Amino acid sequence: MLALVLGAVRTRTAQVLTILALTVVATAVVAAGPWYAAAATARAAEADLAAAPAAQRMLSIRQGALTGGDAAGALEDFRDSVRRMLPMPLDEPVFGLVKPLNVAGGATRPVLAAAFREQFCDRAGLDGRCPRRAGEAAISRDAAQRLGLGLGDRVSLVETPGRVPVVLTVVARYTPAEPDGPYWSDPLYRKDQGLDPAFTPLSTFAAEALQSPTLTLDGRIPDRLFRGAGGFDLAAQLRETDARLAAAKVRLVTTSAGLLTTLHRDRVTIRDGVVTAAVQTLVLTWFAVGLAGRYTGRDRRADAALLKLRGATRLGTLRLVWGQHLVPLLAGALLGAPAGYLLARLLAGPVTDPGDRRAALLLSLAAVAAVLAGGLLVLAVLEALVLRRPVPDLLRGAGAATSATWRSGLVDLLLVAVAGAAVYQSRAGGAGSGLARAAPPLLALTVALLLARLLARAADRGGAAWVRGGHLPAGLTALRVSRQPGTDRVVALLVVAVAVFLTAAGAWSGERVARDERGAAEQGAPRVLRVRAANRTALLTAVRAADPDGRTAMAAVVDTTTDPPVLSVDSGRYAAVADREPLAVSPPGTGTAGPGLPLVTGDRLTVRVRRDGPAPVQLTLTLRQDGTGVPETVSFGVLGPGEQQVSAPVRGCATAPGCRIVRWAVTTPAGPEVTAEVAPRGSAVGVRKMWQANPAADLLGPAELGDVRRWRSGGDGAALDVSTAGGVLRLAPDQNAMMLPVAGAEAWAADVTLPLPVVLAGPGPQARQLDDPVLGLGSGPIPISIRGRVPALPVLGRSGVLTDLEALRRMTGDTEPPGEYQVWLAAGAPDRLVAALTAAGLQVTGDSTRAGRFAQLGRQGPAAVTAFGLLAGLAGLLLAAATCAVAAAVDRRGAGDQLRALRVQGLATRVAVAAGYAGTAAPILAGLLGGTLAALLTGPLTGTRVPPFTDGWDVLPLPPVLGGLALGFGLLTASALLGLTGWLAVQPLVRRLRAAL
Repeated sequence: MLALVLGAVRTRTAQVLTILALTVVATAVVAAGPWYAAAATARAAEADLAAAPAAQRMLSIRQGALTGGDAAGALEDFRDSVRRMLPMPLDEPVFGLVKPLNVAGGATRPVLAAAFREQFCDRAGLDGRCPRRAGEAAISRDAAQRLGLGLGDRVSLVETPGRVPVVLTVVARYTPAEPDGPYWSDPLYRKDQGLDPAFTPLSTFAAEALQSPTLTLDGRIPDRLFRGAGGFDLAAQLRETDARLAAAKVRLVTTSAGLLTTLHRDRVTIRDGVVTAAVQTLVLTWFAVGLAGRYTGRDRRADAALLKLRGATRLGTLRLVWGQHLVPLLAGALLGAPAGYLLARLLAGPVTDPGDRRAALLLSLAAVAAVLAGGLLVLAVLEALVLRRPVPDLLRGAGAATSATWRSGLVDLLLVAVAGAAVYQSRAGGAGSGLARAAPPLLALTVALLLARLLARAADRGGAAWVRGGHLPAGLTALRVSRQPGTDRVVALLVVAVAVFLTAAGAWSGERVARDERGAAEQGAPRVLRVRAANRTALLTAVRAADPDGRTAMAAVVDTTTDPPVLSVDSGRYAAVADREPLAVSPPGTGTAGPGLPLVTGDRLTVRVRRDGPAPVQLTLTLRQDGTGVPETVSFGVLGPGEQQVSAPVRGCATAPGCRIVRWAVTTPAGPEVTAEVAPRGSAVGVRKMWQANPAADLLGPAELGDVRRWRSGGDGAALDVSTAGGVLRLAPDQNAMMLPVAGAEAWAADVTLPLPVVLAGPGPQARQLDDPVLGLGSGPIPISIRGRVPALPVLGRSGVLTDLEALRRMTGDTEPPGEYQVWLAAGAPDRLVAALTAAGLQVTGDSTRAGRFAQLGRQGPAAVTAFGLLAGLAGLLLAAATCAVAAAVDRRGAGDQLRALRVQGLATRVAVAAGYAGTAAPILAGLLGGTLAALLTGPLTGTRVPPFTDGWDVLPLPPVLGGLALGFGLLTASALLGLTGWLAVQPLVRRLRAAL
């Protein structure tokens, strides 16, 4: 029997090669699936972990403690207890302790925490020496500027007024070496609304005010635990650890929940997408193998008839026939399985985890076995049905078709019913449940079956009529289609294959469009630098100095601590730098009101004032260097009664461009440890004139002091009445001052038009009085005017406010709200611009591009699924092309005899050749048209769409599953492949027709 099988294989090379080719293609795709899914999942996890902020990968343990002056002992006990309770190792663990305190004295008491942290001097850039003795401290450059402290100066910190302060000597100013890295991710060691902490040795915590600190452990969760290596469930472990630590009065803090959710969604998305594509390929393969077996079965039927005549049993006949199929199936599997592994490695990279490799190998073998078993089963059923026929039917290659007709009709009806259920479920229950996943190919199959039956009926009825009417090419083509058994099934396969390929191409293209649009929306500009600067003023000054023309760089600040979050940009540069698509957003304008008050450029100020009222008050003027943003407080001392002239020195304003006047403050005189409060009722100060020395210049006179548009009270409450009658700026506590907030106890220079113009996305901020919306920033609530509403804003997304950075920095005065400083660069910005920004005083801490974000998102789940879906769709198209070639080759013999006979009867060569081409082209054209129709119906009927982002980002609507460009590209590819296949298959027939008499 083996010799007979091998002999049959040798004599029937064409049919063997057909089955071999189909098996290789199918096996390569389904065998690649598990390897691809494992590698793509690992790559997606790496991309998710790399894109996640450092804080999402960190674990923080905190415990309040009473040290009794022994901070080192308390920290060591904390270290031992935490290590016993933690069930997982942490990378780069760092212990520390921190105590929030207030700066003693002055009109305000900003928060300046005292902190100790391991490795501090190695993780910060120090301007000075590392603090090592008790009482020494390093403060941030921003804190040093805001407090006016230099090396060697002292700062007193107190927990509450009246307590013994902690006096720290500044020995260094620091800047975080990697501000976005894991070490600096704990907000306890970064400023929130106050100042960056002052870092001091552990011995300083022996002071009384520092004996109740918060002990901390910060460490990075290993990446392998996030990925679930070895079956580790990080989320469950964190829940158990949190409960265990809470019982010991220890707090666990982590923001990794969002990252874990994204990782899980990526795994599920890739798994489901690859399985769906592989199953579609399997079904198409079995269908193609069955059609190929049916078309190539003419010679095998003759073999079976001869074996029956010689007395062979049915089992023996089946063994011979099945053996002819088993050889190409096994050979195809042996060739396709390693090809699939190499294909997966090429597309997604290697699988490095040993457990993943074992699972991928087993699943890949199971997929190959499914191809073999399914293909052999389909062929066996077909052959068994054929072998039931009597010998005469087998010898003449035909048989009764009545039962086959009604049976095939019943099968078609059942398939249409299943497709209808799948479409209904996809619309009602979502595209990812039950039959809904198979709704697109089932819908295509429904269109294919209907089109195939319509084509058969049209060919039956139209062929003879066209011939009688003299339309010979069309008539002969229709007759060939109607008389060739199995053409309807070929058309059905072509329709399904084309529809699946077009849908896959559309999803692949749409996912790329979605990635590109998301990158533009998240970035805001083609390239974005994250920078560190002392303040917003220094940021603006540096960017304008590096790019004086304003065509390639723009300063921006993103503040996500407010509600809603705020994006402030240098409005004059936005149009030249920012990406205008896909978010067509324009800033509302600068909102400035002319040049404002004159700048202070001297080294001494003199003021002519009058104090009324029973109690002495203290007058101070706050300035801000308009180039560096460093605030400067000028104290004119305690004012006596009546009119007087007072003066005070000024530092830092002689440097160009000078200092901007920020606000006047009238307070009660402060003692050594008493914070200045709002002036008592009945007191009032009238400012009549101010001038400077070195160089001498008049700054404020009746024109400036008497213009009510140039001054405003504080934005919260009404604790200070501001009037400008008679050219005098009069500052008086309101009669209701004791009942109202005291944040308005200042008169601010108003060189910005109020309310501040903004563009809003999403719900607006809270209303204050008379429904006027306000933003809580800097000096207090700022009234705003909504100049436009948009669906989404760059960087911020669906909720936020866009405003002008210059206007906002003037509004906030000498305060510095939190925010991430950025520099947006236009497309084509030269690399030397980065060096220029660094030279201007900015520290670049991050660099991202729209293209880089596109590539990063390309390693996540949706991109991996659509790429594999496109591969599977292309494989389905190849299977259909091979089947079409087999059908054309089988039809070639009979069609050639018929057309040559017609040529003898006088049929023109041109008509015969046209009929030869058309007989093969007609099913292909029907498949292309039907597949296109099915693909166009897929989105509207089944709700199929481009896979959403696994991290939940949904700022922009996803593109359609089949856009015009993808449809055109897919149709061109399918037409080229199928057309080339059909042309090659019909060439022998055409050559014979042209060579005939």
